[in-house]
Amino acid sequence: MAEQLIVLITAGSQEEAKHIARTLVGERLAACVNIVPDITSVYRWEGDIQCDQEWLLLAKSRQDLLDDLVRRAQALHSYDVPEVIAVPLVGGSEDYLRWIDGAVASR
Repeated sequence: MAEQLIVLITAGSQEEAKHIARTLVGERLAACVNIVPDITSVYRWEGDIQCDQEWLLLAKSRQDLLDDLVRRAQALHSYDVPEVIAVPLVGGSEDYLRWIDGAVASR
């Protein structure tokens, strides 16, 4: 099996989060995207500390699709510098991991 990932993406609105999620799944860059509503993000931007409500996307994908997924998420996003970071999956249900492989594009 290819190396599976969880890609974390934040969005500034529920509508933006749904649009990004539907596009990534529709284009087979992600097998599934969970949207976690109403998180609070505290971060430094342009020298100031910001505190904003955001939506967190958890996209399940594979390493070989990561570059395309990152480019697509950035193109869809309203932020100048969107958070798009990947974390490798180190294990889990073999059936689910195989499902991820089958649900995304073949490379």
